[in-house]
Amino acid sequence: MDDLAGFLRTWRSRVDPAALGIPTDSRRRVEGLRREEVAHLSGVSVDYYVRLEQGRAKQPSEQVLDALARVLGLDATERGHLYRLARQRRRPAKAPGGRVRPELLRVLGLVPDAPALITDHRLDVLAGNRLAGLLFGRPIPGLNTARHIFLEEAERGLYAEWEQCTVDVVGHLRLAVGKFPDDPRLASLIGELAMGSERFRRLWARADVRARTHGRKAYRHPLVGLLELHHENFALPNESGMELVVMSAAPDSPSEDALRLLAGLGSDSPHTHPLVEVIDTDELRR
Repeated sequence: MDDLAGFLRTWRSRVDPAALGIPTDSRRRVEGLRREEVAHLSGVSVDYYVRLEQGRAKQPSEQVLDALARVLGLDATERGHLYRLARQRRRPAKAPGGRVRPELLRVLGLVPDAPALITDHRLDVLAGNRLAGLLFGRPIPGLNTARHIFLEEAERGLYAEWEQCTVDVVGHLRLAVGKFPDDPRLASLIGELAMGSERFRRLWARADVRARTHGRKAYRHPLVGLLELHHENFALPNESGMELVVMSAAPDSPSEDALRLLAGLGSDSPHTHPLVEVIDTDELRR
């Protein structure tokens, strides 16, 4: 799904030579840097760098990776992804199983006033509280937010900033591929998204990576209107790839009022009586 050679080729093509002091003219036909330019700036031989891009070189040293990251202008997340790709053949990571401990479900139940979810690296929602079900307007079991954003056309209007959401999702999945390159379900999901969405294909070709830690996301809910929520993503210890995601509204804001209204409107919904809904992970594996 992703490899070091492809990552280097893609990012080399995105570097502006002028930003590194390399003169350009109308005769230059290469988009981004030439291979020999990357090699020179990184302090490695041209032959060795060519073999890296062809997937024929042994795993590069940390010094080489540091130099490549510097030349390609990678940030901390992209640099970490580069290192993982370089180590893939040596230490492939086993994909986590996806079981949610009962204690984590109790934590979800303790968050009644904000939508809260437990997701995995594939963006499967493994569990969610009542308000999360009301936010998405559907039962939590079976929800994958990548499919929801890219493939379910009727649901696109929920995301007030849909284009930015798609960028974030693709960046997250790229990062997941670097961590779990041998996960068949992740590979299947990416293939499904690529077959069903031209925008996904375009974004995937850019090789961007994104780490989801916190940030703002706006929803346009059909019942209560605009919800501007702050996401906090907590990586769960000893639960590789899982995160607890809590979405809160600013105090005394219109979004806080809208969340209260949404909770009240959903009190009689047949899908949201349980305090916590859990996906059947065994069913997912079949």
